[in-house]
Amino acid sequence: MLIGGLPSDEASNLDLIFADLKKASKMKKIGVIGSGTMGNGIAHVFAQNGYNVNLIDIKPEALERALATIAKNFDRQVAKGRVTEEEKQASLDRISTYVNIVDGVGDCDLVVEAATERMDLKMKIFKEIDDSSPEHCILASNTSSISITQLASVTKRPEKVIGMHFMNPVPVMKLVEIINGYSTSKEVTETIEKLSKDIGKIPAMANDYPGFIANRILMPMINEAIYTLFEGVGGVEEIDTVMKLGMAHPMGPLQLADFIGLDVCKAILEVLYDGFGNPKYAPCPLLVNMVNAGKLGVKSGEGFYSWTHGTKELVVSDSFSK
Repeated sequence: MLIGGLPSDEASNLDLIFADLKKASKMKKIGVIGSGTMGNGIAHVFAQNGYNVNLIDIKPEALERALATIAKNFDRQVAKGRVTEEEKQASLDRISTYVNIVDGVGDCDLVVEAATERMDLKMKIFKEIDDSSPEHCILASNTSSISITQLASVTKRPEKVIGMHFMNPVPVMKLVEIINGYSTSKEVTETIEKLSKDIGKIPAMANDYPGFIANRILMPMINEAIYTLFEGVGGVEEIDTVMKLGMAHPMGPLQLADFIGLDVCKAILEVLYDGFGNPKYAPCPLLVNMVNAGKLGVKSGEGFYSWTHGTKELVVSDSFSK
């Protein structure tokens, strides 16, 4: 028997999916896996906008640091008059912490994975989220380059797997790059688009190809800036000055690379290179050497700039000073 042009069993399955999505669209609880810079920022934004958040990390001390960071960032917002002290406290009260996925995602309507940018780790996490979360729950990844389709392949709900690529710092940056996997349903995309707007973000849609939109464009620019330094065309300060004053970029590409993390830049370029097989995406030898030497940017205290004094003043690293 056909219902609306579909066999009755297929129509019934679609009805169940749409019913689940309708339930998910009234999201109340958000799970966030990973309490680092991106994870605590994502938790902050959802809590500030009235959602209960389960923040999950295997390390209790990491969760303690995350809560302290969130409180500190709220203090900045209070000082600037963007939230009240009461709103800050109410937001913090909405965040609960967990040290395992099973307990943390069992009652969630959406789970956002924000773990380290490693395919093997993310696939393991997605399998566990899929096994432990409610059937209606949407599974999202904050990945900046890893295939959403591949992450979805280890779940029993590929139509409910999507990318939500937030920008750093999450409480400040408006963009959310929404990435559709091969099987992501239109209803899930619409739900996440609406949710992004509800938390004050501006969504931009992308399809699941290496680097998506943001890093497909950004990383080759950063890589070319590193090549420009490597080949002696210009110095660190000159390269960043040209891009800031000549192209109206708020931050030069080398400074931005330091903030992102040179290891992260290298990893994303390798994803692009592997995905497209085009040598233009191969990481510059200087970038590879710096990562091998542990010069990763802000997180290690030195990259193209020296960050041991803090991030307010730009001081070119001794390795590149004249």
